[in-house]
Amino acid sequence: MHVDNSIGAPMPSTPSLSRRSLVAGGMALGGAATLAAERSGPTLSRAESPPAPPAHGPRLFLPPMREDQIADIKVCLRPFRAAGPRYDVEKLGDKTVFHHYGHGGSGWSLSWGSADFVVGRIAATLERRIAVIGCGIIGLTTALTALRAGMDVTIYTRDLLPRTRSVRANGSWTPSSRIALASAAGPAFPDLWERMARFSWASYRSYLGLPGEPIMFLDTYRLEDQRNEAKANGEDHSAAPAQPGKDDFARYDTRIRDIIPAAIDLQPSENPFPVPYAKRAAMMIFNFGAYGDHLLSEFHQSGGRIVMREFHSPADLRHLPERVIVNCPGYAAHDWWQDRSLIPVRGQTTWLPPCPQGRYGVAYRGAEMLCKTDGIMVQGYDLDGLGEMAGVGNAFEHPDRREAARAIGVFTDLFRRTAASRSA
Repeated sequence: MHVDNSIGAPMPSTPSLSRRSLVAGGMALGGAATLAAERSGPTLSRAESPPAPPAHGPRLFLPPMREDQIADIKVCLRPFRAAGPRYDVEKLGDKTVFHHYGHGGSGWSLSWGSADFVVGRIAATLERRIAVIGCGIIGLTTALTALRAGMDVTIYTRDLLPRTRSVRANGSWTPSSRIALASAAGPAFPDLWERMARFSWASYRSYLGLPGEPIMFLDTYRLEDQRNEAKANGEDHSAAPAQPGKDDFARYDTRIRDIIPAAIDLQPSENPFPVPYAKRAAMMIFNFGAYGDHLLSEFHQSGGRIVMREFHSPADLRHLPERVIVNCPGYAAHDWWQDRSLIPVRGQTTWLPPCPQGRYGVAYRGAEMLCKTDGIMVQGYDLDGLGEMAGVGNAFEHPDRREAARAIGVFTDLFRRTAASRSA
């Protein structure tokens, strides 16, 4: 699919999506899908917040958060399925197709565990020669897992990892982000999710400390103007019944809290920002350039092959020499496999030049900033207060500069107030 990289294109309006319509998965999204509502300017309307104490914590470097520093804007269509990732097996002539896509916003986080699950099922066929369709993060980790299991692997792909939708994401550990709807996933899925999350977490830890910092932990500050009592009390809403008009996204993170560093509530003397409530957590992040280079290097060194090829229909697979095929196309399956259970979830990331002095992250007022090795990533993940429904059903793949300006504006204002509190 050709992607127009122009920025600032207007975004037509879209009707809101209900939980019922997500479960049905039969919406007439088509190739053009519904488009998100046109964003307003950078001004954010917020209720009055309690006065914040002056910042007294560590004097963090405040990077220049300005619209004229934008180096790139990327848009990712996360492939969401109400029932969770697709893992069924399909016969196509003499081919056996193992489907492996539909991870929502959890593809990066669950990739190794999901690949381990699928390759284990492939091993039962006793076939040693397999084809993998797609070179996004799911396709590449599946291919590597199969190579490590002694299989002969060829990736067929239109684009290599650096040009896929995978690297348009924000690249942080979010293993249950829009992974499924709790009401549609089925009773066995939570256990499978936990298995995949634990396996992936352990796999990523083996990349810590390598040259280029492919995987690293970043101190991330989550700021609030008003106290969220449910979060403050550690309440678990993952099994709560869906409420009419509200989302039903599955939330399983409490199942692995024994291995994930917990967020720490900061006292005023520890809070570097002039915001009344703050938490700090060590978040695992993926630096796309270095991590992608490690994966592709291991793939080639292990004897894997890559063939550049574009597929237009499932019938095209009949011409491949391999009899076992792993289908890892991400959201592209919506069109080329005609899988209408896939629902796009639009996400936009804005990239500013790298800032080695500011190695930390901040989440505030529906926007997130991560200072990664390949640039400062800024994302407006919920600027309009829609929660997990933000971007759902929106297949608009053109960058929107106004959205980028709004997200940057959150941190322009925050850092201005932070600098003022230091001099007060």
